[in-house]
Amino acid sequence: MKHTIAILVEDQPGVMARVASLFTRRGFNIESIAVGHSEKEGISRMTIITSGDEKVLEQVTKQLNKLIDVIRVRDISPRNVIERELILVKVHTDSLSIRAEIIQLVEIFKAKVVYVERDTLTIEMSGDEEKVSGLLKLLKPFGIIEIVRTGRIAIARTKNNGQRT
Repeated sequence: MKHTIAILVEDQPGVMARVASLFTRRGFNIESIAVGHSEKEGISRMTIITSGDEKVLEQVTKQLNKLIDVIRVRDISPRNVIERELILVKVHTDSLSIRAEIIQLVEIFKAKVVYVERDTLTIEMSGDEEKVSGLLKLLKPFGIIEIVRTGRIAIARTKNNGQRT
């Protein structure tokens, strides 16, 4: 089972490395990790996607709470979360008709072309994992040259994810 873990941490050098090494030492896999400034100065928000049963999640949460720079750890319920990922995709376009077809796909997915070269288009899109995978699947036959993906970010739909803090 996949878990989305939201962590508030002190904005200090080395915090992400300490969190990642905790996962490594315990043999837990990080499927996605994203870090950025939060709404409070000096505090960053980490979003980690990991897999495991409830016992694994409980162990990870306890270990994370022991780290000195960690302020708060929450498992965000999959029923109550908004998740997004950003991708940039460079696609081969060897004719005007192929370019037009790719642009139509881009419009359907509410993505946008952000850079045009003679024989390539660079596309930007954000969405949930299903939407991102759908676009990539349809672009693959055209010849994907390069893909850059952020880790997933997530936020609870309701205040405090329905939990007390």
